[in-house]
Amino acid sequence: MHIGVAGNIGCGKTTLTRKLAQYYGWTPRFESVTFNPYLEDYYTDIARWSFNLEVYFLAQRFKDVLDIARSDETIIQDRTILEGVHIFVANNYKMGNLSDRDYQTYMDLFRLMMSLVKEPDLLIYIRSSIPHLVYQIQKRGRDYEQGMSIEYLNGLNELYEDWISKYKGKLLIIPGDELDFEHRPEDFSLITDRIDAQLYGLFK
Repeated sequence: MHIGVAGNIGCGKTTLTRKLAQYYGWTPRFESVTFNPYLEDYYTDIARWSFNLEVYFLAQRFKDVLDIARSDETIIQDRTILEGVHIFVANNYKMGNLSDRDYQTYMDLFRLMMSLVKEPDLLIYIRSSIPHLVYQIQKRGRDYEQGMSIEYLNGLNELYEDWISKYKGKLLIIPGDELDFEHRPEDFSLITDRIDAQLYGLFK
């Protein structure tokens, strides 16, 4: 079984993935930080190298999806291939960093890949407001995130909401502003009760 955890930067995906893996005994899979041979060129000339960079990321994420599909374990994944496409590639396209031709070629490749695998058995989306995301990003203090603009986060949030509104698979939406699942056991229990209802049709 494949469980995906989705949400904007700073919403708590990694924390929730880790806690759910511990609680259920699932195998966690975190977004791999692999060397991308296009990264240096990308930051030199974003418009020129966006297509190459995104295709490389797509190939790496597709390998992850194939590994998950072949596994007999229940795997919970922090960010899925779907977000890489529907959020981050879509944002690059919206910003003019991908041409119409490159974007359509990329999407053709993505659709071909997805014809060979299936969506997660359950997608958990952590919905968070911009102020909450900003607070969490500042709190964790990663240097490379501190220069992120409100406009950028808001653009990603809009893409997330549009994608989720059209998502056809099994979906659980978590109110990230309201539930402190990291520090409040009762809030975490609310989430596991809802997961049990989605996956097993009952409450523990």
